[in-house]
Amino acid sequence: MSRRHKAEKREINPDPKFGDLVVTKFMNAIMLHGKKSVAETIVYGAFDSVQAKTKQEPITIFHQALENIAPHVEVRSRRVGGATYQVPVDVRPERRQALAIRWLITAARKRNETTMVDRLSGELMDAANNRGSAVKKREDTHKMADANRAFSHYRW
Repeated sequence: MSRRHKAEKREINPDPKFGDLVVTKFMNAIMLHGKKSVAETIVYGAFDSVQAKTKQEPITIFHQALENIAPHVEVRSRRVGGATYQVPVDVRPERRQALAIRWLITAARKRNETTMVDRLSGELMDAANNRGSAVKKREDTHKMADANRAFSHYRW
């Protein structure tokens, strides 16, 4: 990490279909080996599948799912006098969004449907309904922060 100055944030363009920056970030996170068109096909296919199953706007389902997954507090290791404590800290909004996107994708990849479109649409609908392994990850993070609340005075 550079000590001289902070790295400037890259500007990303909104996605062509919905005009949403978060969907573009999500596509970029799904993308493997620079294959953006494959990532677009997966995401838009999952959105079409969600719309067919729920008869609702897929963007609202997507944002609801991300909101249900995003953690409010997490634990960070803090070394004090030779001992390492897990100190609960609030999560910045950019990190909340990044964690939610990352957890949603890893949960979708671990599902056992046949195609990534099916996996992603299933995980999106589960997360929007407050269930699924991505939401469980958020609950576990909150439980760990709650269990280590005694060390919150070591916050920096």
